[in-house]
Amino acid sequence: MLPACSTTLPPVPKPPARFAQLGQMVAPQKIFTLSDGAKIPARLWPAAQPRAILLALHGFNDSRDAWESSAPFFAAHGVTVVAPDQRGFGQAPQRGGWAGTTRMVEDVRDEVVQLQQAYPQTPLYLVGESMGGAVLMQLMAQPDAPHVAGTILLAPAVWNFSWATDLPLRVMAQLFPNSLVTGRELPVHEVASDNIMALARLYYDPLTLRATRLQALQGLVTLMKQAALAAPRLHGPVLCVYGDHDQLVPPTAMVPVWQRMPAGTRLDLISGGHHLLLRDRQGARVMQDLLSWINTPENWLPSGGDSAAAAWLATGVGEAGAEKQDVPLPVLPAMLDRLVQ
Repeated sequence: MLPACSTTLPPVPKPPARFAQLGQMVAPQKIFTLSDGAKIPARLWPAAQPRAILLALHGFNDSRDAWESSAPFFAAHGVTVVAPDQRGFGQAPQRGGWAGTTRMVEDVRDEVVQLQQAYPQTPLYLVGESMGGAVLMQLMAQPDAPHVAGTILLAPAVWNFSWATDLPLRVMAQLFPNSLVTGRELPVHEVASDNIMALARLYYDPLTLRATRLQALQGLVTLMKQAALAAPRLHGPVLCVYGDHDQLVPPTAMVPVWQRMPAGTRLDLISGGHHLLLRDRQGARVMQDLLSWINTPENWLPSGGDSAAAAWLATGVGEAGAEKQDVPLPVLPAMLDRLVQ
């Protein structure tokens, strides 16, 4: 069936008239020119008197708009947010393709250098959601990882898939790299957030990818495995936030990574949290935790996520045999077209 699959990305859907703002295209306020000459657009939320800079990376098939609901909070509290498209997504080069882990990591390294040159006296923090978190793990596990004030991982895309999942996808991606899958092909229905309007914005956003090339999907699986294996080698202060209702990265994938992270890594469990933690209806709890860790890293997190994480791990959740290890990988946000208008 795969050769018959379309290789042309689907058109942007039009939202219902009374929700026209969900389809808004927001122009970038900043352009990064990278070491290979690529132009990377970014959105910018400046703080009046910045005490910190946050370089924010989005997830798979998402874009710079992933931060539009949370960035104003940080800017109002003295943290400037810079959110670029990652290569292959949004309006960055190779839209719909897969640039590869090495190139994506080097893109972030270039952006870090430019921001540290632009704000030499202001601490720089890195934050990555899902795929963005996996890219940061690869960057910060390298021997020459950049010196930054801290790294924040929001439900990072980590999963050491078995060969039974990886091999068939690898073969299909080699044979039909440009064939598109949408998520409807899979016998699963995953919930990325309990905030229906946030999901609707993600779906109708013109920058969102609603279908995935097999080449990109196989690249994501490889990145997830690489990130999971990189966990013990992370450099610098790290805060890792995870929701116990995450259906895209299950406990059997996250817990082994938590257990292998360096001593001193701050673990934050959000009770009732889904994969898109900042866009959940209780996203304000996550924002407060991030701000607290940036401003007073020695203090307990306001949500109580420190103790919640310790208690959750003590129950044995995520251990081998606790639940099925490999399930069909969800392809989001293509599945969001099931939303009721």
